[in-house]
Amino acid sequence: MTHSPDNQHPQNTRAIMGFLREHAPFSFMDEAHLAHFAEHAALRFYADNDVVLSPDDGTVTDFYIVKQGRIRGERTNPKNGQAETTFEISLGECFPLAALIGERPTRTLHRASGDTFCLSLDHDSFVTLFSESDPFRDFCLRGVSSLLDRVNQHIRSGAMESIGTSHSLDAPLDRFALRNPIVCSPDTPIRKAVALMHENSVGSIIITDDERKPIGIFTLRDLRTLVAEASAPLEAPISQVMTAKPTCLPAHADAFEAAMKMAEHHFAHVCIKDSENRLIGVVSERDLFSLQRVDLVHLARTIGTATHLRTLVSLRSDVSRLVDTMLAHGADSGQVVKIITTLNDVTVRRVLELNRQRHDPEISFTWLTFGSEGRQEQTLLTDQDNGILFSVPDGMTEDQVRERLLPFAESVNKDLAECGFTLCKGNIMASNPKLCLSGREWDDWFIRFIDASTPQNLVYSSIFLDMRAVYGPMGPLTELLDKVLTRIQKNALFQKMLAENALNRRPPLTMFRSFRYAPDGEPHTLDLKRQGLSPFVESVRVFALAHGVGAANTLERIDQLAKKGVFDTKDANAWKEAYSLIQAIRMRAHQDLLDKQQPLSNYINPDHLNPLDRRILRESFRQAQRLQQKLEVTYQL
Repeated sequence: MTHSPDNQHPQNTRAIMGFLREHAPFSFMDEAHLAHFAEHAALRFYADNDVVLSPDDGTVTDFYIVKQGRIRGERTNPKNGQAETTFEISLGECFPLAALIGERPTRTLHRASGDTFCLSLDHDSFVTLFSESDPFRDFCLRGVSSLLDRVNQHIRSGAMESIGTSHSLDAPLDRFALRNPIVCSPDTPIRKAVALMHENSVGSIIITDDERKPIGIFTLRDLRTLVAEASAPLEAPISQVMTAKPTCLPAHADAFEAAMKMAEHHFAHVCIKDSENRLIGVVSERDLFSLQRVDLVHLARTIGTATHLRTLVSLRSDVSRLVDTMLAHGADSGQVVKIITTLNDVTVRRVLELNRQRHDPEISFTWLTFGSEGRQEQTLLTDQDNGILFSVPDGMTEDQVRERLLPFAESVNKDLAECGFTLCKGNIMASNPKLCLSGREWDDWFIRFIDASTPQNLVYSSIFLDMRAVYGPMGPLTELLDKVLTRIQKNALFQKMLAENALNRRPPLTMFRSFRYAPDGEPHTLDLKRQGLSPFVESVRVFALAHGVGAANTLERIDQLAKKGVFDTKDANAWKEAYSLIQAIRMRAHQDLLDKQQPLSNYINPDHLNPLDRRILRESFRQAQRLQQKLEVTYQL
């Protein structure tokens, strides 16, 4: 039963406009478009269990917004013929967009859940609004993902007013690159090359061959080293003192990629080349960060050259400030976690180097990292998950090597704890003899791990199947992981058990799309890591391992699975956006706790979020449910 009162009274129009302003996407729309909506809307009442829309009604003609109450969607289960609730639509949410845009009947029966009022808009008025309002049209076509874009634009807007959009880290490098870089040939005398740098007030000169392909770089830092060490006369050719094979990127690469390379390898210049590898520009650390007042590269270099542990400890607060600034400048969550992971990697490497200076075990080893650090998805709240893969020198046994490495590993674990990487409560650390192994021992361990799919091994899967090397030779780990991937691809039973285990982490949504609170933690809170991110991480891992995807990062795994045709491109993009949104809310919560000088936690109370964040968070959890449904269908669970 419905009732449609006349809506021409100005007071009704103002009231409807006021309601619309409280909900996205209407909160982003112009006043004229809101007025158009309000003037043409009808208010309809539905009693509990009344049918609002049905597949039997034919092509959908009206657009609806829930003004009070709730609407539930029902579909018939083909197995038992019973109607089942598949979703719920609450205050401020719209329906049925897909059917309306597709000019078809709805595939779901929409029923009132309790006494419910809806605003409805007729087809002609909807088409007018769709044609004239960009935010409304974007929402109709892209749904909640368009709202996430609006949130990010709002976060960026303040920063962009001062720094300009051309200096976003998302911008292509050709916006930053000096178009006519100073170059010279390899036989140019050092004195002349330095004079060219001085005359042009630049900090670097690129050495190129006859085809203008970069073969080396010489910087002011190189000059200081040359003078201090008197390593060559100034009349010597620049080729004797240049850094050969400079790092190069194509012009279409973004500034973030250049910044990551600078931070990881501690250099300050990147050459930009065209499709034929010819030099077209050079971008410096100063180009990327001077206008943003965010110097990732300088901080990474300071960490990487620290001479004392106490310096590394003091620099952890700088990492937090950098993250805060990057979030304020609109960096997305994927960029921020990579920044955190990069700085953590630099810290770990420096701790290892300082320990080797004090007591070098004189054994070739690779320092491994597992879990979130292995996936390059760390936030400021992190503990240690690490291990060692070592080579056995001639004349030594594996136990003898281990005996030499374990005291070293224990010292490193303790120093990392002082730097803020808390000791792992489960003892997943390199100082554990079970995780300080030779290549052969690691290989045997994984064979047992995969063949004997015990409950404990399935727990370990969330740790050890996301593995990365951060120090030492990379070859031994690459060889090991190739074997592991091959075994998993051939073991359908192990894949199925991994899938079953992944489904133990369900998104925190009830059947009616309300939040299901965490069983531990403070009352009425959600655990954004275990309940929000883990369903994505665990499910994507299963698909990645089953299809031979070697990447450990969740977003990179999704991209590669989409390229292989395992994931539909639209689904992949939706899952990436949902995962990134949860991660962004988690990081903002961490920054708020740091500002209040409170311990970091992954728990949030959704009632403390604004309505838009709550809505997007709910939609993100729904995307996790869709991903898990694909896992269930694939493995017939």
